[in-house]
Amino acid sequence: MINIVRRGASRRTMLRARRLWLDYGVFWLGAVAVGLIAVAYARLIDFGYAAFLSYESRYPWLPLLTTPAVSAICVWATLRFFRGAEGSGIPQVIAALHGPAEIAGKLLTIRILIGKILLSFVAILGGFTIGREGPTIHVGAALMYNLRRFYPKRFRTIQGAGLERRLALAGAAAGLSAAFNAPLAGVVFAIEELTRSFESRTSGVLITAIIFAGVVALSLQGNYTYFGTIEVAGHFPNLLAVAVVLIGVMSGVAGGIFCWLLLNTKRWMPAPVLKLRGERPVVFGAVCGLLIAIVGVASGGHTFGSGYLEARNMLEGQAHITVLYPLLKMASMVGSYLPGAPGGLFAPSLAIGAGIGNVLHLVFSQMQLPMLIALGMVGYLAAVTQSPITAFVIVIEMINGHALVISLMATALIASRVSRIFAPPLYEALSTRYHAPAHPKH
Repeated sequence: MINIVRRGASRRTMLRARRLWLDYGVFWLGAVAVGLIAVAYARLIDFGYAAFLSYESRYPWLPLLTTPAVSAICVWATLRFFRGAEGSGIPQVIAALHGPAEIAGKLLTIRILIGKILLSFVAILGGFTIGREGPTIHVGAALMYNLRRFYPKRFRTIQGAGLERRLALAGAAAGLSAAFNAPLAGVVFAIEELTRSFESRTSGVLITAIIFAGVVALSLQGNYTYFGTIEVAGHFPNLLAVAVVLIGVMSGVAGGIFCWLLLNTKRWMPAPVLKLRGERPVVFGAVCGLLIAIVGVASGGHTFGSGYLEARNMLEGQAHITVLYPLLKMASMVGSYLPGAPGGLFAPSLAIGAGIGNVLHLVFSQMQLPMLIALGMVGYLAAVTQSPITAFVIVIEMINGHALVISLMATALIASRVSRIFAPPLYEALSTRYHAPAHPKH
């Protein structure tokens, strides 16, 4: 009798442990894996850009040859082997979360995960104006989504699509958190941009995944702020309100135009170029690569890459760039995105915003330069994403800029509203292209 009771208790304990593993263990395992991959991916991209800078500094003209070749290779490989890996990856995640289950099965595969990492690394070797944050979100979502295979078939049947959705959402949020070392931004991004709603059941999963991914990233990279800590004096200038409105409007217009250009290529591209893009996308990619190279060489190399170094130097007052930097960087950013090579928009958007703030220091010379740059960064990022709360939280966590909370929030809201005059939310609009039976060519 005692043995029967013991066996019964042991069985109940095993069942309880198994249930805890299914409810939490897989998510924790996935979050740790996302953190590891995010750190490894960040180092891979840094290595690739360092290699680009090495040959570009010795032979400034060489990108005129290498960047078009790299662009053509990326477009060919994406179309041939990794359809669905193009662009930042955030539209794919949105489509997977809100579309039928078969869309997630096509856009969140291990093959696309590998292609995203590999081809964005190749693109940064060519000096493309791309960031790693969007791809990290896509990679995190794909990795966690594929952990559904760790669940028994019966459990997956009971949970339905909700399980796969929670896995992908948690992976995406953990990816952003690990990429920027910004855990709050991961939560806000998932709610504001990816789901457009708040669910109490999902929130615990998100926070758990973000914590585990963040702990892994911190243990490997240390506690850091993405752009360092800005120094802002306690006394704010009288013209701060004017600067907030002006930067919000300027960055909103610039970001809105950028979104309009990406979403309305048929309205501004000449017919021969549209035909080339549709019929010979690899050649079109090479042409875009040449444009990126010409702009980069003309700017003295400042428009190549994500723009992280330029933005950080501007914050520290050590940058030597022209007033045309925001326009040149935007042109390079459009040229990098149109061919369809993998790469994100977050970091280049922050660099463009920093450039806007740097230019306006000529007008508001009595204001602190880091303050204007921070306002420009949040304004342009909010204009491109049209997710003002996410942009605000990201910038706050990246620069430790809590002294500017109200000013940053106001700038983000103004820029987002102005941008919407020109175009709908970019990621959401791009995600609708994946509702078609076949993937788009760009």
